[in-house]
Parts: sequence; C-alpha cells; structure tokens
Amino acid sequence: MAHPLMPKAKAVWLVDNTVLTFEQVAEFCGLHELEVQAIADGEVAIGMQGMDPVAAGELTAEEISRCEADPNGQLKFMDAGFPDSRAKQKGARYTPVSKRQDRPNAIAWLVKNYPELSDPQISKMIGTTKPTITAIRERTHWNMPNITPQNPVGLGLCNGPDLEKAVAIARARAGTVHTPGAAIAPDGVVAHADPVADPAPEAVAESEVEPTAESVFGAPASDQEKESNDA
Repeated sequence: MAHPLMPKAKAVWLVDNTVLTFEQVAEFCGLHELEVQAIADGEVAIGMQGMDPVAAGELTAEEISRCEADPNGQLKFMDAGFPDSRAKQKGARYTPVSKRQDRPNAIAWLVKNYPELSDPQISKMIGTTKPTITAIRERTHWNMPNITPQNPVGLGLCNGPDLEKAVAIARARAGTVHTPGAAIAPDGVVAHADPVADPAPEAVAESEVEPTAESVFGAPASDQEKESNDA
C-alpha cells in the first residue's frame, strides 16, 4: 500500500482534525499504532506542523467521512500523480559530490582499456561532460600529470553489468570480433583465457613426399646379398 509523503506531519493533522482511530491513521501513514497514540499524547512530533492530506491530493473529504463513520474502514490512498522516484531517469548519470574528484581517473581508465567506447557512453556511465573526456583522450586536461587510471567499478562510479553492456554495444557498433576466452569480469576488468600455445607443425602427408629411386626400386643390395644371389 502506498503511503503519503511526510507521514508524521499527515498523522498529526489527522489526529488533530478528525475522529479516525489510531489504527486507521497508522495504517494510512505507514506508522505503528503506538506511535500515532504517542503523537496524540504529545510525546512524539512535539511542535510539528500538521499537513493536510486532502490539500495534498492524497485523501478526499468523503473518504475521511466514510472512515469516521466506520471504525473498521480503511483509508484509500489517492495517487497524487507524483513521479516514481525509483524510475530511471534518462541522461547523464548522477555522481555524488564525494566521488566527482575520481571521475578523471575513471575516464582515463576507460579510455586506456576500452578505446572503442564513445564519449556519450562514458558520459552516461560516469556522469561527466564530453569536453572533459576529450581533454583526457587528447591529454590536454589541466590536471593530467595527477590523473591515475582507476577502475570506475572499484571507485563506485558504475557497476560491472553496465560497463559490460556498454563495451558489448561499442564493439558491435565497431564490428570488432570478440576474442574467444575474453570476458569482462563483474569488477569491470577484462579477463583473458590462458594463451594457447602455437600448434605443432603438421606432419607432411605421405602423398606429398617426392618419390625417390629407393622408394620405387628398393634400396641397393649389399655385397653379401649379391654373393648369395650369384651362388
């Protein structure tokens, strides 16, 4: 069941302005019944300004009246049309302020290990701008001497599946043939299978050997064999 924004403030308003039971208010606001009772007793949310759920579009006056007349009734939450905060937004990835200083290192790592990635792909994964990526590609960034390539997955700027998907798309776009035994590990590092040793030279087929006089007429007989034949 969906719950209103700022549930304690809504609970304060419902306790002060309606005759709903503590259980009804608690179920609607997503609180414990004892917590609502503590709000009514002035032990919790002291001095908090109540917020009208009707004005917020989360309840109707008719719904409150219905539940006031029926203590066993449950308040039905109205969808106020707020956007789902869990929905993935399009555009560049948001990077926390504490991690923004690590973005040049992550960009340098991606440019070094996956040059096939396009600037928009890196910008979306890391949450940076195209001029910054271009400056690091061309080594003209103002802080280039202090930039150390670091795995963006280890830095927490992106996750392994996103990096693997981006690399796969970039390789498919470039027409790069995927090397057998090479894969992107969950941490974003390319893992290669053990190199296969060069195969031994193929034996020359018997049919390709040039015939010799000995192979056709047989090896020359020795002196002892000649004496036995003369006898």
